[in-house]
Amino acid sequence: MEKIKEKLSYEEFLNWCDEDTLAEWVDGEIIMYSPASLIHQDIGGFLENLLRPYVEGKNLGKVLRAPFQMKLPEHLPGREPDLIFVSIANLHRLQKTYLDGPADLAVEIISEESIDRDRGRKFVEYEASGVQEYWLIDPLRSQAEFYRLGADNHYHVVLPDAEGIYHSEVLSGFWLRVSWFWQTPLPSTVRLLAEIAGVPPELAEAFEQALRR
Repeated sequence: MEKIKEKLSYEEFLNWCDEDTLAEWVDGEIIMYSPASLIHQDIGGFLENLLRPYVEGKNLGKVLRAPFQMKLPEHLPGREPDLIFVSIANLHRLQKTYLDGPADLAVEIISEESIDRDRGRKFVEYEASGVQEYWLIDPLRSQAEFYRLGADNHYHVVLPDAEGIYHSEVLSGFWLRVSWFWQTPLPSTVRLLAEIAGVPPELAEAFEQALRR
């Protein structure tokens, strides 16, 4: 992580960075980050490939992957979660290069460098700004945590059920098995989406085979 000392407004920051820049705007300062590791990329891509077709198929909104800015309200920073989901009701807040306000869902994939930030300051910021669900995926420790904003405007941990399945509230009908994240190699998202949607396994297998031709 590298801090650029010159202070900028958020508008100046947006003009400074380009679509490939891995950076966040915090207290008027630019914080730049190192490229993600292979495992970080793999899990991010895996989750995106689960969420995006589901969200598009059900017309729930839009899924975006970093680098894409989420400008939190008022005095709070401009962050760049690994993945965000923006519901249909909030699509009007999407600008050309950033989301103006909190996403409905933010996902951070933890690294050794980011663990304190993801569990600390970002947790507080996302809670205060109204991000409805916050998922923390930690591949180094094989841990996944899911937080949901309550009526008291504070996050409450939501545990997977007895079968290790987490059911999202903001993504209507969506669920996932936490164990999927730790499989090597990661499982086929085609088959998993079919399972989530209740499609018979043989149909999912036939479709997957057709894709390989």
